[in-house]
Amino acid sequence: MESKEIQQRVSENLRKIRKAKKMTQLDLAIKSDLSEAMIKNIELNRSWPSEKTLSQITNALEIDVYRLFLPLTIDPEKEKEIKLSIKENIAEAFTKYMEEIINSI
Repeated sequence: MESKEIQQRVSENLRKIRKAKKMTQLDLAIKSDLSEAMIKNIELNRSWPSEKTLSQITNALEIDVYRLFLPLTIDPEKEKEIKLSIKENIAEAFTKYMEEIINSI
């Protein structure tokens, strides 16, 4: 993947995630302690954020930084539901497994 494609993905993902969280560029700028112009320039792919800036943005959005680099195929709220469902299924399977072990003793 070319660096221009990565930059485009980050800017598109940032905009989609911000909007999914119902935040304006100003909201994100304030929460991340950055300028609104910085957020706008990143979203428009006019500038590339430093590691520190990425960290500030992802902390403000309450996401892991890798999410900006991956294709967005799932709505962030839907992703939360999926993660919760997976955790519940794992806990249920583990509980059944432990019961089987205890019963076999």
